[in-house]
Amino acid sequence: MLDVSLNHRFGAFSLDARFRSPPGLTVLFGRSGSGKTTIVNAVAGLLMPDEGRIAVDDLVLLDTAQHVRLKPHRRRLGYIFQEGRLFPHLTVRQNLAYGAWFAPRRVPRGDSERIVEMLGIGALLDRRPGALSGGEKQRVAIGRALLSAPRLLLADEPLAALDEPRKAEILPYFERLRDEVNVPILYVSHSASEVARLATTVVALEAGRVIAQGPAAEVLGDPAVLPTGAREAGAVLTVRVARHHEDGLTELDGGGLPLFLPRVAGVPGASLRIRIAAHDVILSREQPKGLSALNILPGTVHDIRPGDGPGAIVALDTAAGRVLARVTRRSALALGLEAGGAAYAIIKAVSVATTDIGGGQPD
Repeated sequence: MLDVSLNHRFGAFSLDARFRSPPGLTVLFGRSGSGKTTIVNAVAGLLMPDEGRIAVDDLVLLDTAQHVRLKPHRRRLGYIFQEGRLFPHLTVRQNLAYGAWFAPRRVPRGDSERIVEMLGIGALLDRRPGALSGGEKQRVAIGRALLSAPRLLLADEPLAALDEPRKAEILPYFERLRDEVNVPILYVSHSASEVARLATTVVALEAGRVIAQGPAAEVLGDPAVLPTGAREAGAVLTVRVARHHEDGLTELDGGGLPLFLPRVAGVPGASLRIRIAAHDVILSREQPKGLSALNILPGTVHDIRPGDGPGAIVALDTAAGRVLARVTRRSALALGLEAGGAAYAIIKAVSVATTDIGGGQPD
């Protein structure tokens, strides 16, 4: 358990953030400038806040009231930056050994062979960083951090410097870290897709304040919590692979409702998390007929949140989970949408991006 309480001021910006992070992968989610990196650097010991207390389980890293401040190297934290920051004159094997060198003798070291296999870097061990792609560098950086036997991993927008193909390459490895490595992770992001795929817990930040915290589906499915704006709104559904069809579609089971997507990886029965962007959802008061869209989810309107402009976010509770739809206020009024009323969410199969589909956590 990570327990954070911080107050800090930079000129006109003030940070006043408090949250508790349970085991798993916790994402600090918000726009640039909302205070995410400030929090991570305070946890790492790279920034001394004006006031605060930070503890990992029973170990107090910082308590300004009690004049406690562990130096960064005594906190035993692994830090993954936006760039790999590998030593260019060392091979991958030597960079990994450098991380292992920092592991305390009394603490069991990470299984280097297992970590190398998990990250798929076995073929890279004798190369130097200059011969690696951006995605390969990040995988090596993750391995180096894990081999230091950290009590907590910090990842500050580790995919921000990568192009879309490299991001798609790295995301599954963070899913494996979340599910297979017994090290909690504090992960910084302003990408709704990353949050939807990876987060066990979301801490949403806005202008230096925590505006919501909780499970990913709960926070991202709340129309009142839009830390990166209405354009990025979208909900998370946990589904299971039902079957793969010969026409290239995969049928998913969402609480008994069928969902069809272009073929996705996963054997029947496998759990997946998918993000449905609010701007890809159309609403109807009656069950639609004669449409090309394959996914029609009946539900009940939970809430309608008007925006500052002509738009509104509608939250619809379905058997598959909560879905958000971004519509105009005029459309909501014309449809007579109101809390408690019935409606149908219409989602095109091809509208869900591959980057919005990830592995579900084990039961």
